[in-house]
Amino acid sequence: MSAYIVRRLLLMIPTLLGILLVSFIVVQFAPGGPVERVIAQLSGNDTSRVPGGGGGDFGARGGQGGSSIDAGSSKYRGAQGLDPEFIKRLEKQFGFDKPAPERFLLMVKNFATFDFGKSYFRDISVLQLIKEKLPVSMSLGIWMTLLTYLISIPLGIRKAVSDGSRFDSWTSGIIIIGYAVPGFLVAIFLIILFAGGSYWDLFPLRGLTSDNWSQFPWWKKILDYFWHLVLPITAMMLSSFATMTLLTKNSFLDEIKKQYVLTARAKGCTPRQTLYGHVFRNAMLIVIAGFPSAFVHAFFSGTLLIETIFSLDGMGLLSFESVLNRDYPVVFANLYIFALIGLVVNLISDLTYTWVDPRIDFETREV
Repeated sequence: MSAYIVRRLLLMIPTLLGILLVSFIVVQFAPGGPVERVIAQLSGNDTSRVPGGGGGDFGARGGQGGSSIDAGSSKYRGAQGLDPEFIKRLEKQFGFDKPAPERFLLMVKNFATFDFGKSYFRDISVLQLIKEKLPVSMSLGIWMTLLTYLISIPLGIRKAVSDGSRFDSWTSGIIIIGYAVPGFLVAIFLIILFAGGSYWDLFPLRGLTSDNWSQFPWWKKILDYFWHLVLPITAMMLSSFATMTLLTKNSFLDEIKKQYVLTARAKGCTPRQTLYGHVFRNAMLIVIAGFPSAFVHAFFSGTLLIETIFSLDGMGLLSFESVLNRDYPVVFANLYIFALIGLVVNLISDLTYTWVDPRIDFETREV
């Protein structure tokens, strides 16, 4: 198994390089960019929000050059009337004074040591920015995934064992409704119902902790933290809970109907021994297979709307704003971290296969 782990770790390197290369090439052909962003701000044509007010000091100097460029002599739209030296300073500031291959190689070199540089439009390093936002996404993603699996797997097994019963029917109805309703609508409904919208004011509306959280005793800090998590976690996990429950049920149903189950029962195994001694290992493989994508989705991309609704400043909102603002260091750093975590979780998922079913041996297979 150790040789397999080493091979998988080594394969992460070309995978990450490929992801970064494709993304870098796409960005080169994407319209707009940080230089155009500052130019649009100076010309008054930028209507979107840039956190931190990027390009402010350049704006003060932009109109002070002795000469200006006309519309036809610049590769940047809206640059007419601006000093050519000012445009060159902008390009140097954002690193666009170097050719694209050199910029890519420099980015790869820095990313290898987790040096993500500094945000274009925030006066802070990208790594520090991610450290500030990561706890929010970690709280949402980890607890959502944990609760989803802790509830969905036992419920899915129960539904499979009692397939066609009244319990199976009414729980399926609730699950289908939960799957059909978008998470952001559930979040709004929970706010109206439980966060002082129109009925009860039982839960806080924003943030992960209260304003005076640091003054609480340790036990009250824990309670306050989970008190703030109740509504966003509930809104996030509804659809994933429905998917995982149905996946577990169908997987167990498929295994229960196989010949080896009849053989185990014929040998005198009790229903419980058959279910957890034979069926469980085989049925759980497909559930484990979906863990990496479910975890990464919950950890990052699935939190954007929930973070916005509940005023939680996490990685999902950071990624979205960075793309809008063409803050490329933050965009590429988030992409790199997302991909790296996804690859590591995938490896952990494969190792879990061998724990659930020792018959699986990755050493004898090609990666």
